[in-house]
Amino acid sequence: MSTPVQPVTCQIGSVDAQRVEDALSLITPKWTTWTAQTLAQQGGPMRVRDVAARLPFLSEQLVGKRLAQMHADGLVTRAGARHGAPYQLSGFGNALSSVHRALSDWSQAHLPVGKVAGAERVEDALRRLHLRHSTAVIQVLDAGGPMRFVPIAEQAGLDNGFTRQRLIRLQLDGLVTRTGPRHGDPYVLTAAGRALGPVYAAVEHWSDPLAGPRRAPVRVAAATRTHTGIPPGSDGIRTAAALRRSTAALNSLFSHAPQPRPAGATPPISSVASLPAPGPSRRR
Repeated sequence: MSTPVQPVTCQIGSVDAQRVEDALSLITPKWTTWTAQTLAQQGGPMRVRDVAARLPFLSEQLVGKRLAQMHADGLVTRAGARHGAPYQLSGFGNALSSVHRALSDWSQAHLPVGKVAGAERVEDALRRLHLRHSTAVIQVLDAGGPMRFVPIAEQAGLDNGFTRQRLIRLQLDGLVTRTGPRHGDPYVLTAAGRALGPVYAAVEHWSDPLAGPRRAPVRVAAATRTHTGIPPGSDGIRTAAALRRSTAALNSLFSHAPQPRPAGATPPISSVASLPAPGPSRRR
């Protein structure tokens, strides 16, 4: 009798934190997931007004701005430069399937989001993960937690004040907690934080066209960061994304077979229009 193949364990510390966050910066802006999934369901070119018609809770002007930014980032292509030319997903945008799936699965298992559309669930997960240097803090805690505040800052190579801000935000987002109520009690990852390995691995793999030749990941213990604040904007990464589009596209963003779900569970990630318009978000 053959032995079932066990899934590969994805270690949080094995990914390149900066590369992951550079990639997340391209897909975190609100409505990017909704727009990408609408184009994926169509499976062909769509004009701005047609995308907006599928997302009635958004104005046509907002949809146009989002598509223009996605075009600059290499997530969509356009059939010509004339006014009103339709958009469709590029190979790079099409390959977001694995990232959306990983984010959705992680959210379903670990986040108390409630019953929301698949695209809104993905965008909520992205907002918890995209802030600069959050990944480095999570890697430090994964490798050595529980840890007090100062060692976390030292090992992440970050300014003390900036690290404190990140820890507060990660606590609010349910990824980090403290071992006790007293000031100075160590920090530790929650179950949601410890489960981020597959999400980071999916994002890093998707970002290959951005990175060019693959680099060896920088481990946290050997980090030599000297900056103490948020680095400059991602204009360089956006340009790289536009110039280095992947040609290895999936046939469909949602070509994977649907997984069994319990009664009343959130619909599959592709069901962007299966529920009413998204409700007010915790963060905009």
